[in-house]
Amino acid sequence: MAYFNEFPNLLYQSPLDHKNSSGDYIIIKNIFRRTRIREHLRESVMMFNKFVIGEGDRPDTIANALYDDSRLDYIVVLCAGITNITNEWPLQDYQVYDYALQKYGSETEMNKIHHYETFEIRDDQARQILPPNLIVDKDFKIDGTAHKFPSTSRYTIRSDQGYRQLDDKDEFSVLTDGIAAAVTNLQNEFMINEKKREIDVLKPEYLNLFVNDLRDILQYDESSSFINVDLAVTENTETINP
Repeated sequence: MAYFNEFPNLLYQSPLDHKNSSGDYIIIKNIFRRTRIREHLRESVMMFNKFVIGEGDRPDTIANALYDDSRLDYIVVLCAGITNITNEWPLQDYQVYDYALQKYGSETEMNKIHHYETFEIRDDQARQILPPNLIVDKDFKIDGTAHKFPSTSRYTIRSDQGYRQLDDKDEFSVLTDGIAAAVTNLQNEFMINEKKREIDVLKPEYLNLFVNDLRDILQYDESSSFINVDLAVTENTETINP
């Protein structure tokens, strides 16, 4: 809750039944203030490191590891650009499985093919014929003749399992030549989850600069409700007669 300690206050007309008058006010935190990293800080590469969220990591555990203070978890979240931690923070593996089972309804459905992803293909002179990780369907083909050079006699397919060779062909297809791998619904959910793991984290030496800038953003500008940079007044509309 250290995050909300940084928020400015509001003088709010008391909704309490035992208030002395309609002029009684209570001080509350203005949780409707919006925070974000200023663009010039966001674009400053030297202030951030890349960080890979591990299995079971949480914002507070990362903050404790980086800044020796788990209460600075909000800095981890802000620097990662996360606005909805439920959807944007990576799940643990068992949670991905449970989510997929609930989403697709059965193990049979979640193990059906979602799409195919290409392997990289290069000719025997190391020229790339097909880039990796393109999403295709099972009927995807490439025209071998369009990439054929007089000296080409063999193609190399590179995958996670290593390398394999294909002789010179006029056409390559997913099912016949294995130029793409099937990705199941479950595997696709794991892949989506993995993409959430790499985030930007603030370098510890810029911590004070970041917090001070955040406080500046949260301060009130002068207006009719302005009292000072940390306090404004507002009305409880439920206490006002129409």
